[in-house]
Amino acid sequence: MATLTSSPAVAAAAVRPRRRRLKDSPALLWVTTPLLLLAFFGVWKLYTVLFDVSPLLLPPPEQVARALWDLLGQDYLYTALYFTLYETIVGFGLAAVVGIALGIILGRARVLERILSPFLVATQVVPKVAIVPLFLLWFGFGATSKIFMAAIIAFFVMMQNTILGIRSIDPGHRDLMRVIQAPWWKRVISLDVPSSMPYVLTGVELGIVFAITGAVVGEYLGGNDGLGALAVVMLSSLRTDLLFATVIVMTLLGFALYAIVAGIRRFAIPWHESSGRTTSL
Repeated sequence: MATLTSSPAVAAAAVRPRRRRLKDSPALLWVTTPLLLLAFFGVWKLYTVLFDVSPLLLPPPEQVARALWDLLGQDYLYTALYFTLYETIVGFGLAAVVGIALGIILGRARVLERILSPFLVATQVVPKVAIVPLFLLWFGFGATSKIFMAAIIAFFVMMQNTILGIRSIDPGHRDLMRVIQAPWWKRVISLDVPSSMPYVLTGVELGIVFAITGAVVGEYLGGNDGLGALAVVMLSSLRTDLLFATVIVMTLLGFALYAIVAGIRRFAIPWHESSGRTTSL
């Protein structure tokens, strides 16, 4: 009788791991993503046909696909891609160094954070379009202005996540470091950095997305190189299909950079639940 009574609970316990495996299975992503893309392109095509939309406003997906294929065969695309990638990586690296270092300092010094907080927030609330002309005036129309544009957009989110990570450290661990009289640099290396790493890497994931956005916006508003400048050329030429193709290249570049950073996260903190590599019973 006891066996019969407990059998539903046993069956439910057996079903839960299977559901968990299905939810976490990479095959789910490989199935749903193509289906959603097909549905998106189907709705796009249907909309252009039913409402007789001009290709100048919204070209059908097959026209964009042909334009993308033609664009991939042009050397100027890869030159523009190189400039955008260079500006994004350098700007992101600069933002990561400044943002994470400043986040560690402000996370440990609350008084200093209160003093600097209005100025740091001001760098983010000011419309970025308004400061692009200043960057162009100070640094010229070359890559330097785009690098600083990417850096100033990306650094804040990395700094804020680092501060959050430092503040989330268990007070008992800090007390232990004081008991053993560890120097401040030892506390930073052995406690602050490892404990805040999940938060820092979350900020890094967001930072790479903001960095490429900043670089492209800088190119779009003032520059002759990069994917943003290429998009302006396509728009001026009224080649909407090539403009869509350029946007697709930007999107793929963003996906690639984000996937690299996310992969680094998975291997840097495999012990943390956010990495997706931990197993639960």
